[in-house]
Amino acid sequence: MIIKRAVSSRQLEVVMLTSEKTNLFKATVSNDLIGVSEIKKQILDFQSKYQFSKIVLGMEATSIYSFHPAFFFKEDQELKALKLQVVVINPRSTKRYKDVFEDNKTDRIDAYYIADYLSIGRYSVGIVKHEEYQALQRLTRSRFEITKSLTRAKQHFLENLYYKVNKLATGALENSSVFSATMFDLITGELTIDELAQMPLKDLAELLNKKGHGKFAQPEKFAKALQKAIRGSYRLDKVLADSVDIVLSIYANEIRNYQGLIKQLDKSIEKVITILPESQILESIPGIGQVYSAGIIAEVGQIERFSDETKLAKYAGLAWRQHQSGNFKGDQTPMTHSGDNYLRYYLIEAAGSVIRYDDTMRTYYQKKYSEAIRSPRKRALALTARKLIRVIYTLLSRHQIYQKEELV
Repeated sequence: MIIKRAVSSRQLEVVMLTSEKTNLFKATVSNDLIGVSEIKKQILDFQSKYQFSKIVLGMEATSIYSFHPAFFFKEDQELKALKLQVVVINPRSTKRYKDVFEDNKTDRIDAYYIADYLSIGRYSVGIVKHEEYQALQRLTRSRFEITKSLTRAKQHFLENLYYKVNKLATGALENSSVFSATMFDLITGELTIDELAQMPLKDLAELLNKKGHGKFAQPEKFAKALQKAIRGSYRLDKVLADSVDIVLSIYANEIRNYQGLIKQLDKSIEKVITILPESQILESIPGIGQVYSAGIIAEVGQIERFSDETKLAKYAGLAWRQHQSGNFKGDQTPMTHSGDNYLRYYLIEAAGSVIRYDDTMRTYYQKKYSEAIRSPRKRALALTARKLIRVIYTLLSRHQIYQKEELV
């Protein structure tokens, strides 16, 4: 028996079909315990009557709305006894299937054709089974979103800093970021930019050394470069300068707030990830630390969900469309840009880190970089992340710690 539910925040559109496409049941129920209990009752009644050898319950991945019903059916003890299979499907796949047969769109029509889609066995990935992965996912996805907000805040800060000290905003100081702890504290501290420019060189060097906890190899040289950048920047009149100072202060506070939130999340991530065996495996790969490991594990869940590495790559959206007809084969194969964007982000970020530590992966990245026609860094990193998937899948499926020969 095939069961399909179109999921929204308030209701579930339900269609139940046999493998012969006989329509057993259709209804609209509420998306709450009352509604799912009604569906459960129907499943048990039909199973008692027909004795199905296999029952598949599927729903589209509709943001947070499919989470509770999916876990209800997965964890219910009576349904477990029936070996009910619960799957969550990519809406793009089911839409393409439905559009072949039907132009109209309603929840009832969608539910029918998605049930039909399930009946041909095109699904492959079930929901994450254990709540530890979901707990970790809440943390890593929140970290991802806050990191994006932090990046935007930094961009706005730089835009306004350009008005105030354009040479600092455009990277006049070599080997130093405006957002390094020392520089950020200096720029947003009590001293004004003009006061920094007029300070005796020795005093500024001592201030830098103090704020940098003695990490500056040549503080006087850096202090001299800093004052040169300030003095070479455009000046603002008082009214505009005051406005820019207010905006910079607001974004500085926002940046510090986001940084504090990320630290809190990292502590919580550390508590959860230590109980998952996959973390030790992934963190054994050079360049993959706790953050990248947590992000990947949270999205992948149990590796047994994927029958091979290509399924995992497709799930992450690290797959490329083929363009071939007759003797023609396109040189540029665009990435699908579907799948789990959180997993894709963490894999690509991890690949960018791994190439700094592993010679084989770095050589592969450089080769793909040289071959790319457009966006060489972006494309080379994506291809390297795809290669990294093979390593991750192999290690997780074998329950092995990383050995260098795995990266081939």
